[in-house]
Amino acid sequence: MTDDGAAPEDAPDAPEPDAATPPVVLKLGGSLITEKDRPETLDGAALDAACDAVASALAAGAVERLVVVHGGGSFGHHHASKHGVSTTAGTSEADAVMDIHGAMTELNRAVLDRLRDRGVPAIPVHPLSLSARPAGPDGDLDLPLSSTATLLGEGFVPVLHGDGVATAGAGVTVVSGDELVVELATGLGARRVGVCSTVPGVLDGDGEVIPAIDEFGAVADLLGASDATDVSGGMAAKVRELLALDAPAHVFGAAGLEPFLRGEDAGTRID
Repeated sequence: MTDDGAAPEDAPDAPEPDAATPPVVLKLGGSLITEKDRPETLDGAALDAACDAVASALAAGAVERLVVVHGGGSFGHHHASKHGVSTTAGTSEADAVMDIHGAMTELNRAVLDRLRDRGVPAIPVHPLSLSARPAGPDGDLDLPLSSTATLLGEGFVPVLHGDGVATAGAGVTVVSGDELVVELATGLGARRVGVCSTVPGVLDGDGEVIPAIDEFGAVADLLGASDATDVSGGMAAKVRELLALDAPAHVFGAAGLEPFLRGEDAGTRID
């Protein structure tokens, strides 16, 4: 900016998002952006690198409209496990709810701050304030999307996160970032979905990346639970939920984030 507040004449104009363009939905896994085995500890280098990639893709126009979701990592999962809360088991204790939600909003603020430091117009959308399971823990998630869709239309980057969710008959349970990705991609008509984690893709029994998955049964025996505390189901749950999408999805590691945002294949394609 010049002293009078005007943009320099040679500064490139930022690309304007086209409201008709289907958005990209990107999840940054909790295991990527936090040290998942150390309670409430960021992996600052990994988060910075991910935010750099997002900012570069938006500035270059490689992505016009973007929704970001991040997982709980050592913030939300730690407190949910401590209180015995999961996607199926709830709590009616307000203190427990606030421990989980408070940790997630703290992590969300760290993500937002780093994105905004890079010029990304990131805005928080907290699922606990919007969503519910009116039919109980086994019922469908009710996640109104008008706020997120309107923010997208106004040029913002909505940033959601795994959180608590009001659940009939169970108080508050956990809604995972992976389920949010599915709801957002379906409801907003996403054109592509990316899940960035600490592994380069979905791995087979020999530790090799499976290039493509189009049916869960073919890979069910190869998918195990997460090594660290994860109350939302690990890789098997991710694959199941991504297979439910109409849009192509990719699961990839940190090195695949920039290629994915450029529109290239990365890691494992799930379609």
